[in-house]
Amino acid sequence: MEMIVNPTNHVAIKDWAVDDKPREKLINKGCTALSDAELLAILLNNGHKQKSAVSLAQEILRLSSDNLGEMAKLNVHQLKKIQGVGIAKATTIVAAMELARRRQAGYMHAKKTIRTGADAALYFKPILGDAPYESFHVLYLNHACRVLEHRCISNGGVAGTVIDVGHIFKAAIELSATQLILCHNHPSGNLRPSTTDIHTTKKLIQAGSLFDIRILDHIIVSEAGYCSMAEEGFII
Repeated sequence: MEMIVNPTNHVAIKDWAVDDKPREKLINKGCTALSDAELLAILLNNGHKQKSAVSLAQEILRLSSDNLGEMAKLNVHQLKKIQGVGIAKATTIVAAMELARRRQAGYMHAKKTIRTGADAALYFKPILGDAPYESFHVLYLNHACRVLEHRCISNGGVAGTVIDVGHIFKAAIELSATQLILCHNHPSGNLRPSTTDIHTTKKLIQAGSLFDIRILDHIIVSEAGYCSMAEEGFII
């Protein structure tokens, strides 16, 4: 059970019972025994004035609606607005969130073949899932679906990005890629393909046919999940 500390009756963590101290609990019971606030408190190392590290962690989580995904979006400047969070604490939190993202991304990046929309979504979601701006990426594959390279084609705004068709297929020819998987994100969270998404996909399929390069799928990701345009019947 998470220990709630009343700021008006502040007790420093060093004076807590051993079983309630986050570090000791982690050592004795393992990471899974700790709440999000307690784990975050270990990163913070200490509190501020009448706030324990756990109380400060609870305040940071409230700012993120008690959602770690939302907390991962906070930057150093936003975190520093919380009383008791200075540059050291803020950068520690941001670094920890980035390590978590890279750990998730690393699993799929080590994967040598991508065969399904789900595989592609797992590859791209750590990169694009909670990005605030839309960007367009391409996975270049050989005939055996082995990943040759991953490239970011363009970065745009909140509502869209510009696609250079020639650039996409020039890279494909240089890499001897025979199959492509497209991906972009929707910062709005809406996973349904827009009219522009459908038009762009058809345009790229037509262009690919000229070079005997197949578009396997177009994945749309957000923090809510993914949409495979192939699975949804937009690519046949």
